[in-house]
Parts: sequence; C-alpha cells; structure tokens
Amino acid sequence: MTSDPVPPVRVRFAPSPTGALHVGNARTALFNWLFARGRDGTLVVRVEDTDAARSSTKAERQALADLRWLGLAWDEGVEAGGDHGPYRQSERGHVYRAHAVELLEGGHAYQCFCSPSEIEADRAAAVAAGRPPQYVGRCRDLAREDARRRVEAGEPVSIRFRVPRPRDIVIDDLVHGRMRVSTAEVGDPVLLRADGSAAYNFAVVIDDALMGITLILRAADHLSNTARQVLLYEAFGWRPPAFAHVPLVMGPDQTKLSKRHGAVSVAEFRARGYLPEALANYLALLGWSPGEGDELLPLDELARRFRVEDVGRRAGVFDPEKLSWMNRHYLKAAAPGRLASLVAPFLRQAGWLTDATPEAEAFLAAVVPLAAGSVDRLDEVPARLRFLFAFAPTHALADATVRREAQTARPVVEALVADLRSGGAPATRDQFRAVAARIREQTGARGRALFQPIRLALTGAPAGMELDLAVPAIERGAALPAGNGLVSIPGVLERAEAFLEALKGR
Repeated sequence: MTSDPVPPVRVRFAPSPTGALHVGNARTALFNWLFARGRDGTLVVRVEDTDAARSSTKAERQALADLRWLGLAWDEGVEAGGDHGPYRQSERGHVYRAHAVELLEGGHAYQCFCSPSEIEADRAAAVAAGRPPQYVGRCRDLAREDARRRVEAGEPVSIRFRVPRPRDIVIDDLVHGRMRVSTAEVGDPVLLRADGSAAYNFAVVIDDALMGITLILRAADHLSNTARQVLLYEAFGWRPPAFAHVPLVMGPDQTKLSKRHGAVSVAEFRARGYLPEALANYLALLGWSPGEGDELLPLDELARRFRVEDVGRRAGVFDPEKLSWMNRHYLKAAAPGRLASLVAPFLRQAGWLTDATPEAEAFLAAVVPLAAGSVDRLDEVPARLRFLFAFAPTHALADATVRREAQTARPVVEALVADLRSGGAPATRDQFRAVAARIREQTGARGRALFQPIRLALTGAPAGMELDLAVPAIERGAALPAGNGLVSIPGVLERAEAFLEALKGR
C-alpha cells in the first residue's frame, strides 16, 4: 500500500496595505520565508486590500519594499506573477461571489436582510444579558421564496454562512496543539456584505484554498478566526491546510507592541540606520531559538534550522537593547563602501555632503567605519563625524569647564602649534603618536593633561573618536581636491592655530 504523495510546501504572507509594515507582521513574514526556504517551498505574497477606505497603493508599495529590504524575496504573488492570480483581493471579487453562490445553492449559506441598526441592537442586548454578541439568526430559516421577493424589491442583502450545530470543531495547531471549539460559540458570519464585498474570513479561505497553501503560519490573534475558516473548508469539501499561530510581539511592559514603545514599523528602523540583516536576525529570535547557543546567524542558516514546532507559545518581548547589540555586530562586519553609501543621506541632511563624487565616496569609505564601530545605529554616525565637518573652536570654548581646562593646558596647545609648524601635519597614526611624544617631552604633560588639550585644539570637542584615528582622517579630508562634494575640512595646523587664537581671545 502506497501513501499519498506529500504536497509541495506553499506558504503565504498577506499584508493589508492600510499602514506601515509593523515589525510583528514582518516577523510573521520572516517565519513564512524561513519555513519555505528551509523546505524548498514557495512563498506567496498577496495583498488583502478589501478595506477600500483605508487601503492605499502607497502603503502597498512601502510594505513590499520593506520585505525586499529585509531580504525576504517571494516566489509568487504581487509583482512576481504566478498561476494563481490575481494576487490582490480587490481584483478577486468575481471569485468570491461565485463561491458564495455555490454555498447558497448547497444550503451552506443564506441571505440576510437585517439592517445594521437591528444587528447592533441585538449585539447590545446580548452583551447586556452576558451572552456572546453573536448574530441571532433572524434570517437563518427564511424561506427562499420570501428571500427572492425581498431581493427583487430592492432590499439590501448580505450572505451569511450557516454554521452547523451542535458539534465540536477540532483544530490541530503546530504551535498550540489540539484545540476544540463548539459551534455554539461561533455565530453565523457574513460572507458577502450588502455592498458585494467579501468579508475577511471568507476571502482568506477562498484565496488560500485556490492558491494551494499548505500551511497557514500567522499571528496568534487570528486564532479566533480559525474555527469559522475550518467550517468553510468543510462546506466546500476542501481539506484544510495546517495551521500555526505564532505568539504576538510585545513591548517591554508585556503589552502589545505599539508606538508608545518607540519605533514599531520596519520603515522607522530602516530610517534610523538599522541594517536589514540585524533586524531580520533579531526578529527571528522573537519566540523561536535556532539552538546550539547561536544567535548571530544569516538568513540562509536560520532557514536551515527553522522548525515551526519549536516556536514557543509565549509572546516574544521586543528588546531595543538586544537589537542595538545585534546591529553593532553587523555594522562592524559591513563593507566600508556599503556603510558610506548608507550614511550618505544622513550627511546630506546635516549639510555636509552635496555630491557623491568618487573622491567623497572614497573618503567616506575610509572614515565612516571608524565611527560606525562605536554607534548603535547609522543615524548616530554624523555626531561622531562632526569634528571633521563642523570644527568650531569658539563653540567648544563657550563651555566654561572646557574653557578653564584649555586655559590651564595652554602650554600644550602652544607646543602643538609650534611642532606642527616645524614638523608638518601628521598624516598617519604613527606620525601623530610621534607628535604627541615630542609635546610630552617639551611640556611634561601626560595622560589626560596631554591628550585632552590636543583633542580640543584639533577636534573642537571634549570627547570623540580616538585621536590617532581622528587626526589622520582630518588630514586626509583636508587633502581632498576642491569640488569633491564635501564641505571644506581644515587641516590640523589650521585647526590648532584657530583654537589657540580663540583661546587667547578668552
């Protein structure tokens, strides 16, 4: 006896284009991608845009761009094509209407003429009586001839599913295990609204069945929909797919992640300078562990290890500090040219970069990694490079503490100016160390007493990048040809002289 062939793995992610892609939804997309890639399966992306009032093309484009930025390419669906389209629900109305008629003719659905005010009054009465706010079934047993006459008279009509009673619905969830739901707890849901549009629970079943989806992997807040959907599969004579409801993403205070916790959309994290590999790696660990003590893993390795059965039932808590730690790792590993390209928009915003000439790109590829190694996000890099592009000794000396410290250490600044005038500017780390050694011998200053005044004189700031890295960067910037696309960067001698003059003026 031969067993039935195992169908090829097909999963889907179905964003609703009513707003930005939330990291919780992105995590669901990621889990689907990992499941598909780890089993040579197919990921389908379709758009659930039946909410015409709130859906927008802009939001759809942004969601798809966010998925691509995260590295989650899909095999079939919107913009990719395939044999099961169209892949936007707004283009599938004829499909839903045809299947609603099929259910009507088979006695699994009925026409409902209840007005919104009647339904709301019924709900209020049920709540007041402590009952579930389900549809009361007013039209459930309406004779077909009566329904036909009311339709012909022009009454608004919706189509409802006839939930069978009494029985249990058994749901085997790969995350939550076996669950039972009584049909007594499931009211007759609307399939088609009076305006002809399909309700979510109806459209999603039709789409998943016709697109051959074998696993519905989605967030746990959809658990309450599953019983209705299983009944619809049965009514059509279709075998339901497997289900896996992954836990929600929560904030540090154990409430559902929202804007009060800070950035929550993929676009916001991208705009603040998080790398896609860092965010994707971090999201994969929310509710699931790759095992073997590893956390920092590329997507292909995460896909190799991913098992949906290993996803926990407890909600994943979004920890910004853990994400920042992970981002720092990937920033340090990123190619210099890539970092320079990613930081360029922030430098333009600061007014320091006007044109990405080859000279500017080469300079930034050399200096940006020096700053990126000590920040959590790329939007913090400009502050670390301010000493290059916005040297202002008078601004530094406006601080009373800095001014007193610089006046005390004035002999060091004077010795620095003299040494630079006679020995030339230090263009390498070793040359700067030699300058510092000579000043130490001349002044007797050591440690902070030596290096703090040098830092103030050459960077205009009391703290920042290591001097043996900053000083060569200054000289390299000062040597750039005119019209290189960056603001002018004064050299170390010019800086030291300007600082000494500002100090004398105090």
